[in-house]
Amino acid sequence: MDHLDVLESRTIYILREAFNKIDKLAMLWSIGKDSNVMLWCARKAFFGHVPFPLANIDTGKKFPEVYEFRDRIIKEWKLDCVIGECPPVEEMDPTLPPAARSGARKTAGLNNLLAREGYDGLIAGIRRDEEGTRAKERVFSPRGTQNTWNFREQPPEFWDQFTTDFAPGTHLRVHPLLHWTELDIWRYTKRENIPLISLYFAKNGKRYRSLGDKDITFPIDSHADTIDSIIEELQHTKVSERAGRAMDHEAEDSFERLRAEGYM
Repeated sequence: MDHLDVLESRTIYILREAFNKIDKLAMLWSIGKDSNVMLWCARKAFFGHVPFPLANIDTGKKFPEVYEFRDRIIKEWKLDCVIGECPPVEEMDPTLPPAARSGARKTAGLNNLLAREGYDGLIAGIRRDEEGTRAKERVFSPRGTQNTWNFREQPPEFWDQFTTDFAPGTHLRVHPLLHWTELDIWRYTKRENIPLISLYFAKNGKRYRSLGDKDITFPIDSHADTIDSIIEELQHTKVSERAGRAMDHEAEDSFERLRAEGYM
């Protein structure tokens, strides 16, 4: 087995373990490169059929290409996708910086969806190398009331021994891609020929490295217009993955505040 095989095998094991242990399960699907890899692995884990619904939290401010891609893949792959709408920004915490306040809409939309659908667990496609706060996560992460997260009270996970038995009523967040890197995602996407949104590829010297709401996400300078050239670029760049996300340039603790309140 090569490196990508090992990553895939571990992710499939986590997905199957989550499906076995959690009664009412859903998978968060942002439609970005990471969640598409996660969805691809889920289809492999369950032999072409995804046995739980996808949850797409829709701010109404995504790029048109994102909505087109979402609707096409749902139809082609015969997916059960539940759409969660977000409340207006005026209802969010006014003490948050502007972009983080906009991002808080996703947390509120997710919490509303959880209250409506009653999911016991959610699968999310975050990676430890993506952002400092996410590096503190566990693969099986228990959440408090209102989907809150206390990174100081997480179970140990040594040598891939995951805690999956929790008190009744515990809400779990499951992260099957924590051990992947951005380069891993791109190399696997190339190997598996996973469909992608065109915004990831350079046009007129710009491309999106990370996709969020169109009013708070900006492209980076790049001429990488193929997966091979993106992989080459990532091996030499010193620009962070989320450099185009306005929220990551605001108050230092704003992202951690959102994560503690349930942000994806």
